[in-house]
Amino acid sequence: MANDAVVVKLEKVLLDVFLLNCVGWPIFFLFQWGSAYHRGVFCDDETLKHPFLKNTVPSWTLYITGFGLNAVAMVMTEYLNRSNDPKNIVFLGVKIPNWVYSLYCTFGMFAFGAACSQLTTDVLKYTVGRLRPHFLTVCAPDVCQGNFTPYEYYTSYTCTNPQYKNVEKVMKDMRLSFPSGHSSFSMYTMLYFAIYLHKRMTWDGSTLLKHTLQFLAVLSSLFTAMTRISDYKHHWSDVLCGLLLGGTVAIVTARFFSNLFEDTKNFKKLEPNETSNLNGNRTHV
Repeated sequence: MANDAVVVKLEKVLLDVFLLNCVGWPIFFLFQWGSAYHRGVFCDDETLKHPFLKNTVPSWTLYITGFGLNAVAMVMTEYLNRSNDPKNIVFLGVKIPNWVYSLYCTFGMFAFGAACSQLTTDVLKYTVGRLRPHFLTVCAPDVCQGNFTPYEYYTSYTCTNPQYKNVEKVMKDMRLSFPSGHSSFSMYTMLYFAIYLHKRMTWDGSTLLKHTLQFLAVLSSLFTAMTRISDYKHHWSDVLCGLLLGGTVAIVTARFFSNLFEDTKNFKKLEPNETSNLNGNRTHV
């Protein structure tokens, strides 16, 4: 093997994939089979009597934008910032460009942080079981029909709204208000995007271009969060906590997990017989 080649061990890549799955699969399990805490209800709670509306920002738009925007930015940036160093990365006996491995480390860490943010959000949702602002409209509890005792907390009730009572997704979703998943995911992806551009975008053509993209990204996250209130999907406190959660995970991931705050040259120019794992830490092979 050439002396200018750096070997990436298969075991390290498999371990990275395994650990990412350890965080990612519980999200799927909760989505498919999770059951939220069954919280009681006050029939005269005005905060739960809002109408049931469609999402201004659908979930599929949120995920495609969040992952897609970061993926495009990272591919373009890592390619344009590719090192002039002739060293190549070798994986399974095949030479790959240095920037491809940099992209693997960068996007892999972003995906790991996104999974951590989403799993934390979901665990809180299912543990708290807070009722959404449209709960009484969607559920129409039998104990709240006709005469009911004001200020009484009902823990045993049955949903009677014929329009929704057989729609399993709606019945499950109406107990998952805290915190806002749209808010946490959008803030994580857009704030990470802004941090990534700040550390990796080096084009001198226009300084304002970078800052404009950063501003628009974070603004889009705030817009998404505000629609969760105007669509009556969340209480304002759900949205605020979602924004704080997503923002915190983005900062921690970028600052302490990723290599964004390391010297770019040190990351790009690995020495022969060295390799690095997903977060860029070096080890001899």
